[in-house]
Amino acid sequence: MKYTYHIHGMTCRGCQNHVEKTLSNIEGVTSASVNLEKAEATIEMESHIPIEKFQDAFKNNGGAYSILKPGEHRHKDDSASAKKQEPKGKGTGTFYCPMPCEGDKTYEKPGDCPVCGMDLVEEVNLSATTSDQWTCPMHPKVVRDGPGDCPICGMDLVPMEPDISAEEKTYKKLLKKFWIAVAFTFPIFLIAMSEILQNNPLDSFFEIKYWNWIQFTLSLPVVFYATWMFYERAYRSIVTWNLNMFTLIGIGTGVAWVFSVFGMLFPQIFPQDFLTESGTVFVYFEATTVILTLVLLGQVLEARAHSKTNSAVKELLKLAPNKAIKVVDGTEEEVSIDQIEKGDILRVKPGDKIPVDGRITEGETTVDESMITGEPIPVNKAADDKVSSGTINGNQSFLMKAEKVGSDTLLSQIIKMVNDASRSRAPIQKLADTVSGYFVPIVVIIAVITFIVWSIWGPEPAYVYALVNAIAVLIIACPCALGLATPMSIMVGVGKGAQNGVLIKNAEALEKMDKVDTLIVDKTGTITEGKPTVEKVSSFDDKQFSEREILHFIASLNSSSEHPLAEATVKYGKEQNVEISKTENFSAVTGKGVEGTVDGKKLDLGNDRLMEFAKATISSTMKDEAQSFQKQGKTVSYLAIDAKVAGYVVIGDKIKKTSAKAIKELQDKGIAVIMLTGDNHDTAQAVASELNLADFNASMLPDNKLQEVEKLQNEGKVVAMVGDGINDAPALAKSNVGIAMGTGTDVAIESAMITLVKGDLKGIVKAKNLSHMVMRNIKQNLFFAFIYNTLGVPVAAGVLFPFFGLLLSPMIAALAMSFSSVSVIANALSLRTKAIK
Repeated sequence: MKYTYHIHGMTCRGCQNHVEKTLSNIEGVTSASVNLEKAEATIEMESHIPIEKFQDAFKNNGGAYSILKPGEHRHKDDSASAKKQEPKGKGTGTFYCPMPCEGDKTYEKPGDCPVCGMDLVEEVNLSATTSDQWTCPMHPKVVRDGPGDCPICGMDLVPMEPDISAEEKTYKKLLKKFWIAVAFTFPIFLIAMSEILQNNPLDSFFEIKYWNWIQFTLSLPVVFYATWMFYERAYRSIVTWNLNMFTLIGIGTGVAWVFSVFGMLFPQIFPQDFLTESGTVFVYFEATTVILTLVLLGQVLEARAHSKTNSAVKELLKLAPNKAIKVVDGTEEEVSIDQIEKGDILRVKPGDKIPVDGRITEGETTVDESMITGEPIPVNKAADDKVSSGTINGNQSFLMKAEKVGSDTLLSQIIKMVNDASRSRAPIQKLADTVSGYFVPIVVIIAVITFIVWSIWGPEPAYVYALVNAIAVLIIACPCALGLATPMSIMVGVGKGAQNGVLIKNAEALEKMDKVDTLIVDKTGTITEGKPTVEKVSSFDDKQFSEREILHFIASLNSSSEHPLAEATVKYGKEQNVEISKTENFSAVTGKGVEGTVDGKKLDLGNDRLMEFAKATISSTMKDEAQSFQKQGKTVSYLAIDAKVAGYVVIGDKIKKTSAKAIKELQDKGIAVIMLTGDNHDTAQAVASELNLADFNASMLPDNKLQEVEKLQNEGKVVAMVGDGINDAPALAKSNVGIAMGTGTDVAIESAMITLVKGDLKGIVKAKNLSHMVMRNIKQNLFFAFIYNTLGVPVAAGVLFPFFGLLLSPMIAALAMSFSSVSVIANALSLRTKAIK
C-alpha cells in the first residue's frame, strides 16, 4: 500500500536525503520517495503504519522535521522546530553556505555548513549599513542620532563605529588559531626532522620515547583547540552522512594521531615493521600537526578570499547615504535615511548622493549614474525626470519627491537581486554535484585499497608505507574545489554585471545567455527611446471635425490609458490647452488600441485592425496619407467617431543612438537579430532599414510574439527576447532568456531573467560578453578541480613509485589540497579585473 504525507522543515537537498533515509529505515517501509519542491513523501509499506511511528522516528533523529497527513497543517507548538530549521538572518545580515549546498537556506549566526562543513558567509545588504549614531564611551547603552552630552555622566558622545563584518571576524579568529597552531607545530617539526640527522643533537638531552611524549604534549593545543573544528565537522558529516572534505581530513589525521598515541603507550602490540632500532614506534605527531596547520592555512586564505567575492555588493552598499535633507513647510532639516517616507520633498545639494528613488520637482542638474548603469557620462535631469538612490548629483541643487524608499529603491532591489543570484545554481553545477556525491566514499575506498596493496606488495617497512600513503590519499582529495568551482564564479560575475548595469536574476540565465544564437527585440522602448512625441494631429474632414476637436477626443480618450503613446497625446493636448473630458466605458483592445465614450460619442483609437474591429472603413486616400508618415518610421493611430474614421495622430519615437551599433556587434557575434513589433509594416520597414535588420515582423500581437518564440525554439534555436512592455511579458517568460529594459514595466521585469538598468541594447552586448566570461571561468575552475583530483589521488596512492621511486608526503598533500580551493577562488576573483565591453 502507498500513502503520501506532507513533510515540514525541509529546506535543501541534504534535508531531502536525510528524510528519505529516515523513512526508509523504519521497519515495514518497503520504499520512500521524497519531493523537496512539493514537501511531500510517498511511502510504500507492507501494511498500514500509524503516522505516530513516523513522527517518533523524526523526534529520535533530532526533531528537525515533522510529518503530517495530507491537508493537515502544522500546529503552533511546531514553531520551535520551524525556527530551528528555517532561520532567517536579522540585524547585520544573513549567513549562507558559499557552495551553496542548501539553496536559499540562511542562518542567523555564523558557523559552518551542516552539509559541506565550510564556514558560512555573511550576506551583505542595506540593513548592514547603519545610520550615523553617537554613543557615550562610559555608557554604551546611550545611543543618539547626533552629537551631544551623555544624560548620565555628561561626557561628550562619540561616533559609533560600524560592527566588523562576520567575514572579518571569522578571518581574525582563524588567523589567531593558525598562529597558535604554528607556534606548537614548529617545535614538533624540528624534533621530528632532527631524527634524519646522522648525529642527532637532541639525543644528548632525552631518549626518543621522551621526545615522543614532548611531541604528544605539543600536539594537544593544535589538535584539541586550533583545529578541533575540523574533527567536529568530520564527526557531523559522518553522523548525517553528508560526507565532505572534512570527513577525509578528520579520518586521515585522526588515524595518524590515534595511531601515534597507541604506539607511544603500547609499543609491544605493534608488528616489527612499525618499530625503530630503539624499540619505539614510528609516531606521526609531526605529520598530523603539519597537515592540520596547512589545512588551517587554507581556511585562512579562503576566508580572506571570500570577503572579496562579494566586493561588488559592498561597493554598492557604500552608495547608500545615511542622511538626507527633508523640506517641511519651506524649512530644511537633516534626517536619517530611515525617516524618509513616500511623498516627502527632499533637497539634494551639489555633490550629494541621491537618498531615495523619486522625481525632480524643481530645478535641473546632471547626475552621475555610472555606479548603477556602468555608463561614465553624466545624464542631464530636469523637472519630472526620475532619479535613483545612490547616484551622485552634479553641480546644481534641486528638489525631489520621494517615490520609493527603503527596500523598494532601485539600489536595494539591485543588491537583493545580486544576493539572490549569487546563491542560485547554474545547470553546469549538476556535474560537480553528481561527482561530489560519490567522491568521498570512493576516496575512502581508494585509501583502503592503497593500504592493502602497500601492506602486501610494498617494500619494508611495508605497513609504514601503507599507512603513510593511505593518509596521503585521504588528505590530497579535495571535493571542496569541485564544489566551489561554479558558485565562486557566479558570485563574482553577478556582482560584476550589477556594476555594469546588467542585473542577473539567477545563475541559469548566465549559462543560457552564453548559448543564445537568436535575439528577438521589440521596437518601442527597446530599439527606440520609448519617449514618443506627437508630431501631427489631422482631420480627414475639417467641416465635420476640426483638428482641435480631433485632438480633444484623442486626449480625452487616452487620459484613461497608461500606454506611453497615450501619455504622449495627453501631454500634447494639455500643452495645446485642449479640454480633457471624462471618458466612459473605456477599454484597451490588446495589440490594437483603445475604445470608449467621450461627450456621448463612441470613439475607437488605434491601428487599422481596430478600425476593422469597430467596422470603420479606411479609404484608400486615408491609407495613402497615413503611409506617407509610416514609411518615415512614424506611428499613425486612426480615430473613429461613431464608427466613421474622422482623423489620425502621428507619433514619432527616435531610435536610440546606441541601437544600431549594439545590433551590429551582436550580429558580428553570430547572433540572428529579429525585430517583432505591434506597429504596422511600413513603420517597421523604415526602422529595420535604418538598422540594417533583414528579419522583422510587424503587426504582432502578444500571442504572435509568443508563437514566434516557440517556432524558433522548435527549430533548435536558443532564443533571447528583449522587451519593456506588458505585451512582451508572455514572450519574455517563454524565451530561453528573457531580457527586460529597466525603463520598462514591472511586469516585463518580473518575467525576465536579465534586466538592463539603463534600458539600452548595449546592455545586451555586455550581458553576452559577461556570460561568456563567467562560463569560461567556471569551465576553467572545473578543469582545475577535476585534473587536480584525477592526478593527485593516484600520485598520493603511489602509482609513480614503481617507475620513478616517487612518493607524496601527506604534508605536501595537505599543502596541495589547501591551495587547490584557494586557486579556484583566485581564478574566480580574476573576473573582477576584466572589463565588460
